[in-house]
Amino acid sequence: MDTRAPVEFVKGAFPGTTNLPLLSDSEREQIGICYKQHGQNSAIELGQKLVAGEQRERLIARWCEFANEHPLGYLYCFRGGLRSQTTQRWMREAGSDYPLVTGGYKAMRRFLIEEMQVSVARAGIILIAGKTGTGKTRVIENLTPSVDLEGLACHRGSSFGRLPTPQPSQIDFENTLSVAFLRLLAEEERRVFLEDEGKLIGRISLPEELRDKMSKSPLLVVEEPLEERTAVIFDDYIDDLGRRYAEHAGTAGKELHRTHMLEGLERISKRLGGVLYQQLKQLMEEAFTDTAAESSAELHRAWIGVLLADYYDPMYEYQISRREGAVLFRGTRQEVLSFARELPVAAG
Repeated sequence: MDTRAPVEFVKGAFPGTTNLPLLSDSEREQIGICYKQHGQNSAIELGQKLVAGEQRERLIARWCEFANEHPLGYLYCFRGGLRSQTTQRWMREAGSDYPLVTGGYKAMRRFLIEEMQVSVARAGIILIAGKTGTGKTRVIENLTPSVDLEGLACHRGSSFGRLPTPQPSQIDFENTLSVAFLRLLAEEERRVFLEDEGKLIGRISLPEELRDKMSKSPLLVVEEPLEERTAVIFDDYIDDLGRRYAEHAGTAGKELHRTHMLEGLERISKRLGGVLYQQLKQLMEEAFTDTAAESSAELHRAWIGVLLADYYDPMYEYQISRREGAVLFRGTRQEVLSFARELPVAAG
């Protein structure tokens, strides 16, 4: 239970945390000004005036309800100071004795940063690599132990990879990632499968120590024919993403989906070159305009196939040529899955 103000919670929290603040954003600001101008005692006195009566009782009731629903939980504020101590004392007076985190958010954040470094050094990372559309994420989803970096980042990694739901904050991503590694390595696992990623997943940056380790890690390379890769991209970016936009925005979802894809294409227009960009844009616009499902699907597959062969494939070949990690195996998704499952636990 995070008792910090909402503005603090949004900047970064921890997996499984609920924000039940002692102070609202405006109350926190008022008390902060009072503290700077008149000192701690005056700030405490103002806080007691701001959070009193029915408001105080409502807060205590919500905290105690949370404690009853999560009997193994803890509460914290930023440093484990007045806010969490006040919350704990009021809850205790109401008959609910709930523990707090010593050092608060700051201590836990520092712990997770340090543990991320330890986890990365300890883990035997094996990357699932391959050209765009080979279904690397599908492999990750079917491998244990693995961490789905794109899933944690809420982004599919490409220029078109933004989802209708927003990405987490950088801090939230790092905290969740550190916890994911902690859980895996607590079970005595050394080998961890990750999808081969660049520096950024959308606007989320991978921790530097993880990027360095990944740049030297061995690879399992998924290889699929262009037709199969085109089908994977169609499933992910047309069918699935279209459904997500419809669920998120209702009748406006179709137009939002179209706009999203055209904007993604525009972002790489300079690298595509004017002629190829215009060709792909025309095909994409026709595909989204065509009302016949079968012909629309064919138009989508047409621009996807061209984009893969003429843009993403050359880029992948360049990137893979610069990798330091050894290629352990090449094969189809199913072959890579079978090979990976037979690897010894300490591999990597």
